[in-house]
Amino acid sequence: MKTVALVSLGCPKNRIDSEYVLGALGEAGFMITDDPATADVTVVNTCGFIEAAKEESIRTILDLAELKKADPAKRLVVIGCLAQRYADELGREIPEIDAVAGTEADDVIVDLLSRVAAGEQPYVVGPCDSRPTYDPRRPRLLTTSPGTAYLKIAEGCDHRCAFCAIPSIRGPFRSRPRAAIVDEARQLAAMGVRELILVAQDATAYGRDLGPEEDVARLLGELDAVPGVTWIRSLYLHPGRVDAALVEAIARSRHVCRYFDLPMQHASDRVLQAMGRGETAEGLRRLVKLIRERIPGAFLRASFIIGYPGETEADVDELLDFLKWARLDHAGFFAYSQEEGTRAADLEGQVPEEAKAERLRRVGRSQRTVAREANRARVGGTIDVLIERRRRGAHPLVGRGEKDAPDIDGSVFLRPAAGAPKESWPQEGEMVRARVISSSTFDLYAEVIGSGAKPG
Repeated sequence: MKTVALVSLGCPKNRIDSEYVLGALGEAGFMITDDPATADVTVVNTCGFIEAAKEESIRTILDLAELKKADPAKRLVVIGCLAQRYADELGREIPEIDAVAGTEADDVIVDLLSRVAAGEQPYVVGPCDSRPTYDPRRPRLLTTSPGTAYLKIAEGCDHRCAFCAIPSIRGPFRSRPRAAIVDEARQLAAMGVRELILVAQDATAYGRDLGPEEDVARLLGELDAVPGVTWIRSLYLHPGRVDAALVEAIARSRHVCRYFDLPMQHASDRVLQAMGRGETAEGLRRLVKLIRERIPGAFLRASFIIGYPGETEADVDELLDFLKWARLDHAGFFAYSQEEGTRAADLEGQVPEEAKAERLRRVGRSQRTVAREANRARVGGTIDVLIERRRRGAHPLVGRGEKDAPDIDGSVFLRPAAGAPKESWPQEGEMVRARVISSSTFDLYAEVIGSGAKPG
């Protein structure tokens, strides 16, 4: 059992976990393939956050179980959030699964596969907070596009939002030691990574469990000085904890992107209170003003839950008013998922699915208008673009600008500088300067005009 394929589902935090699993397997001598059909064993890193993610995980597991019917020698291992949450149910309902591990599977994956090879059917799902710190030197196999890497700065969550099961899956909030994060950032930069994307369940809570001198602003300051890094992008900034000091630290930095990913969740005071968020609509407006006044041209992304129990049409109208006022660069909208074990699951006033769908269409339509106008205003300007891949067509280079995080925001489609021979075109992982020549709702089209920003 020497050839392993890994299928990673869910968020960037899961992706990092998958990369550590692949690193551990590679160091142990396993051959890695991206094709489950040719692998001796397939590992599925699952997501169990909301119903849609659980359904995707189950479909993937069942599809891979079909491969075992054609070749009974194949093995199927399930790890990650869904396994952490429903280990017993998975084993009972899907007998094709040969082993299960939870959210800290990289610590046990090599032993797990050895036990499977010996004929065992191990289930290794321990406490979700059994690992308080992280070894900065543990092996890792990057799966992102050239030039980009995710960097996990913390695990777990201490918030008790009424709709969310993450604390029960991932455990309490635990910050990685600052020195370990900076050390890993230096390793990644030495490998050619130009963009570091910091992830945690709440990046703004970083360091609060380490001592009074530790916080995310200090961490960003140290990462800003790592040689070789051009962009540092932070995801999951809790809006209730983005204060003037953090905004000022980002404004003063050389390499931290002027990009704020803010899970606002709603803009109705009544719904925010029911969610247990601790913010108000006026507080969200003050935050948007603070960022825009201190960092003109900053890019704002937010996510919102639609159809929370008790949500009314008046609440949706309040959200629509906020969206028209805030003019966010990006916004993601998600239908409320009734998750067992959460306070919201037992609330009265569960919104019918058809009402959720109609409200999603309405807010999505409103935000698309804002996004289209914002992109149209960028035509004629110049931007730095990180090249990610090539394709055929009039714009054969594909990348992202400072305003776009991978997989969730838009792309920049580029044509090379006029008359440039193909052998001189920029490579994946390089930064270029480009002039925007046209736009669509979410994407930009541009022409390369020179080299991009230099790394630190």
